Order: sequence, then C-alpha cells, then structure tokens
Amino acid sequence: MIEYRSIRVGLLGAGSVGSQVARLLLEHADELEQRVGARLELVGIAVRDTSAKRDVELPAELLTTDAESLILGSDIVIELVGGIEPARSLVLQAIGSGADVVTGNKALLASHGPELFAAAEQVGAQLSYEAAVAGAIPIIRPLRESLAGDRVDRILGIVNGTTNFILDRMDTTGASLEDALATATELGYAEADPTADIGGYDAAQKAAILASLAFHTSVPVEAVHREGITEVSADQVESARRAGYVVKLLAICERLTDPETGDEGVSARVYPALVPRSHPLAAVHGANNAVFVEASAAGPLMFYGAGAGGVQTASAVLGDLVAIARRRVSGGPGTAESTQAEVPVLEIGRITTRYAITLEVTDEPGVLEQIARIFALHGVSVEQLQQSVSEGSQRATLVIGTHEAKESALAETVAALAQSPVVASVASVLRVEGAL
Repeated sequence: MIEYRSIRVGLLGAGSVGSQVARLLLEHADELEQRVGARLELVGIAVRDTSAKRDVELPAELLTTDAESLILGSDIVIELVGGIEPARSLVLQAIGSGADVVTGNKALLASHGPELFAAAEQVGAQLSYEAAVAGAIPIIRPLRESLAGDRVDRILGIVNGTTNFILDRMDTTGASLEDALATATELGYAEADPTADIGGYDAAQKAAILASLAFHTSVPVEAVHREGITEVSADQVESARRAGYVVKLLAICERLTDPETGDEGVSARVYPALVPRSHPLAAVHGANNAVFVEASAAGPLMFYGAGAGGVQTASAVLGDLVAIARRRVSGGPGTAESTQAEVPVLEIGRITTRYAITLEVTDEPGVLEQIARIFALHGVSVEQLQQSVSEGSQRATLVIGTHEAKESALAETVAALAQSPVVASVASVLRVEGAL
C-alpha cells in the first residue's frame, strides 16, 4: 500500500462546534487515519482571542489569531466562524490557495453559495457543508449524491430546533409562546436574541440550501417566502390539537407545474402550518429536526435526529472532512454542484395549499350564507366547517377548512372576510400541509 503524507487541517473558529471538532480530531486521530489512509494533522485553530475560556480545553500551541497564515499552511480548511464576513473572504482565500473547504455556515451558503461553488469548481476544489442544515442529520449528501439520479418533487422539513421545542412545548403543556420561549432560553435552546429562530430567518437560509440541491438550480435566500412563529398563539395550538393537528414551523421546497402554461418552477417557503398527527413530522418532539423527502422513484424518505448541539454538529463536519481526505488520498478533483437547471423560483401566490381559518362572526341568520358567498366569489371551496357559540354571547366562532386552492385566491378570500360586516375578526389563519 502506498503511504500518503499527512493531510494538514486548519480550523477556523473554536466555538461550541469548532472546539468539539478539534477535540474529536485529536482524540480519534489514530482511528481516523485508518479510515482515511493518511494522518489528519490539526495544524492550527484560528480564534479571535487565544486566552478566552472555552468549553473544551485545547492545546495552547494550536491557537492562533492569524487565520490567513493558517489557511496557507493547510490542505483542508474547516470554516466554523459563522456569519458572512470574514467567513466569505477566508473561504475564498482557502479555495484560491488550493485547499478544500468544509463549512457549517448556512448564512454564507444561502447568500453567496453560487459564488463559492463557482470558485471551487474553477480550481477543482471540494466545498462540503453537511453541517449547514439539520446538524447531525445526513441530508446534504443524500440530496447531493444518493438522489442525484432521481427527481425530488417535494421536501418538508423541521429544520430549526428552537422553534420546534417552543411549538412542541405549547402543544404538550398548553404554555404560551412567551413562556415556552423563556424555557427554551433557560435550557440553552434559544439565543439571548431569538429573532433568527422565531422569525424564521434561520429556517429560510436552510430552505434555500435544500431547494438549490434538490432542484439543481440556484435558489437565493431572498426568494424564500418567510413567516416565523411570533403570531402563533396558545389558542391556535390547542384548537389544532382538538382537530387532530399539530403546529410546526416547516421549510417547504416544492417542484411545481403551472396547469395553464405547463411551465415548471420551484417554490421555497417557511411558515407555521398544521400537520396531521398521522404524519411522521408530527412526532418530531423537543429540539429535534426532521426532513421528509418525496422523490419520484425512491418514494417518501425521512431523515430524523439532533438538529443542533456542538458534538452532534461536529459529527457532520468530520464526516465531510473524512470524505474529502479520502478523495485527496485517491486523487481526483472535487465534486461540483449541480445547479445548472435555472428553473424559475415562483412567488408564494403561485403555490397550491389549504387554509384553516378561524372567524369570530355575529350570531344572526344569514351569516353563513354571506361567508359562503365570499368563498365562492374567489373560487375557493369549503371542505369542512365547525361552529360554536358561547352561552350568552352574541358572537359565534367558525373554523373553516378549505379545499386546495391557489395561495393568491386563499389570501384574497381572507382579506375579503376581514372586510365583511358580519365578521368581527379573523382570529387565525394557518396553512395545512403534510397530507399523505
């Protein structure tokens, strides 16, 4: 057997994930060498402050503040700095120096993916990013490689552990969003500023990455429709539970064909939705993630597991590292991204979905007739209706489930209902997803 020289690995960042990557690289060096066929030598760890206290004690001689010099001395660079800059510049420098790159930076890939992939392809470098979506769950490689010969039609994903923990707690304990968020923060699931999570920004970045992979086209994060969970109430969650649903924040990537023109497009969107309790995604509890993939030949596939956590995400990083190192030993250029289809990304109004609408209406004759007339006027048909009247009240609560219709028609229906004199308020509007 031909002996390969050691492969020099430079690590950028030593936060919760980076410190675990460094620990595992050092502790499992002998085992990893047997798997790769060459020694993976951690030559340095670039940090902002070498004296900062860390969860994992790292060898002081490996710490440096000179990221650029570390890159120049590395065969493979692991970028775990996060954010856009200086991460973008450092990754481009690494690729330009001839190094392969492993990153877990979803924000960077969602915003600058095409630029980075083009730079890597130009020099034959590998850019891998399993850790960027769903933590330890292997979803990037199956989409990038295993399903590359299949046609992926739809992806439904719970890809943010913080929001799943919050919604799950609201469902199981009856807590308000504020109380569930406070518990998530106390347990370390939510950041001090939870906006990226509860506002849907984190999930939207991941949806852009998944859609680009699944549909072999470039889907910028700006094209992803985004709604967070900030408006989800305990009453909505309880009403969903009684009706046999659970509320989940979903990232949905879907291939669509316009029935009128036959033109094909893709949709990427994030919003809270009602999921039937019979669907596998309804059983995803706590801070776990899951991605449900529907492919033409393979059929339905589900990937489930820890979506965050330092050591769990480090597992995904090391998986990419070993794969790249093996390629270096065997020889050959990196695998290029397949994003040449150039399928248009459609606006949210073009999708087809179902709504569950809760209305507070005046309790008097003729109300249902007027409500039905509004639905008919916008071409939306009602699948089911439940009415309840509180004793002594002059108002009734209507819960209306629609048949599938264009999002634009559904939105126009809700707007018209809000203007109707018989409707006191539109109490709740949630989409229904995940029908099997």
